[in-house]
Amino acid sequence: MMGNKSNAKELMKSAGVPVIPGSEGSVKGLKDVIKIAGKIGYPVMLKAAAGGGGKGIRIVNTPEELESNYNVVKQEAKISFNDDEIYLEKFVKNPRHVEIQILADEHGNVVHLGERDCSIQRRNQKIIEETPSTIIDDKLRNKMGEAAIKAVKAAGYTSVGTIEFLVDSDKNFYFMEMNTRIQVEHPITEERTGIDIVKEQIKIAAGETLKIKQKNIEFRGHSIECRVNAENPSKKFTPCPGTITGLNLPGGNGVRIDTAIYEGYTIPPSYDSMIAKIITHGDTRNEAISKMKRALEETVIEGVDTNIDFLFKIIKNPDFIRGNFDTSFIEKMGI
Repeated sequence: MMGNKSNAKELMKSAGVPVIPGSEGSVKGLKDVIKIAGKIGYPVMLKAAAGGGGKGIRIVNTPEELESNYNVVKQEAKISFNDDEIYLEKFVKNPRHVEIQILADEHGNVVHLGERDCSIQRRNQKIIEETPSTIIDDKLRNKMGEAAIKAVKAAGYTSVGTIEFLVDSDKNFYFMEMNTRIQVEHPITEERTGIDIVKEQIKIAAGETLKIKQKNIEFRGHSIECRVNAENPSKKFTPCPGTITGLNLPGGNGVRIDTAIYEGYTIPPSYDSMIAKIITHGDTRNEAISKMKRALEETVIEGVDTNIDFLFKIIKNPDFIRGNFDTSFIEKMGI
């Protein structure tokens, strides 16, 4: 139900969760797309209904661009997801991408573990995530958390999952999609709440009752995650499979590494290029950033190219440090 994004959007609308204006479910053809785009106004986004990972998405700024982009998205959706259904929605300019982590058991208990800001992206692929978001206050956090719980209950969902929202410059938030799984960036929520999300997922799958109560969840400090990828940023982020010939991973107070690599490990060409996650936690955002700078500086991975220098460039960027960014941040950096 939540895997098909156009169906998920309709369900959220009926549950009273804010959604971005757009088509009522999947579009029926090019004529339908032209009509809806004209009604809601440009720019619009064409998206694969079964999409994910930033694939099957195109921004359309003018009516003249519509037909060619429609055909491209249909084709990409068919190739990537074996499903060429697409839907259309209003393009929210320069939003923040903020998601809410939820836990839901088989006995009707649902809690949220706060937000993660995933706005630092390249081509819709997340690169750096943090919690809390620099634009979310307690009032908005509670409001988004309640919407996420409402969404999960409407779907009858159990397990761990994430409700993803776009937040505009006026702090209006809109449902974008649900990830019906644990996510790459879950460790930063674990660091901030002290809750082992994987452990809770297993207990829920075993039919246990969720013992965590919303009122007892405590948020402590600030946490940031950087995704280390085997790729070459200077060569258009070309993947770099190969054998790791030298390795030094950082450690210390407030530094966590999630990885499976070791010296002598061969990175295969067949999978996603992410090879490690560096997570830092501090009492303040500045402390978490400071620890991340040191962790990146201490990380040595020889034998393959990685994006570590690229990550360091973002972390030390003055706008990032000030919390002044949105989903177009990397594009604006010109990298």
